Amino acid sequence: MLGLDNAGKTTIVKKIMNEDVNTASSSKQLSMRGDVGGQKTLRSYWRNYFEKTDALIWVVDATDRLRIDDCRDELHGLLQEERLSGASLLVFANKTDVQGCMDETEILQGLQLKAIRSHRWHVLRCSAITGENLREGLAWVVEDAKARLFLY
Repeated sequence: MLGLDNAGKTTIVKKIMNEDVNTASSSKQLSMRGDVGGQKTLRSYWRNYFEKTDALIWVVDATDRLRIDDCRDELHGLLQEERLSGASLLVFANKTDVQGCMDETEILQGLQLKAIRSHRWHVLRCSAITGENLREGLAWVVEDAKARLFLY
């Protein structure tokens, strides 16, 4: 799970793990990997987490119009990583419970998702605070990855 800082990655993980989302703490791992900090100084380390990655969950702060271009550039740069080749891409448009947030069309255009041909992708509005669509997003990731994997 990746995204810019303050997108809500830690809160999403906490909500999925049924932890209190109102307390600040370091993120926990989800499965074998958790979310990785999104501060600009940490982004160069993201590629260290890509080994055996079948899906990428990209979290976007739907209230942060000022950084949507930065968000797009980081996402498109990541998708060029060889170790992410073919990985499913779920874009969680987080904080959509906040009035005035970007709608799905703005997210699609801002991230230029229709230009992505190398990965199957899906955008889902969500709220890390209420839990809206978090389980549905994880279910999509599992089903999409499962459809691509050859099982013995």
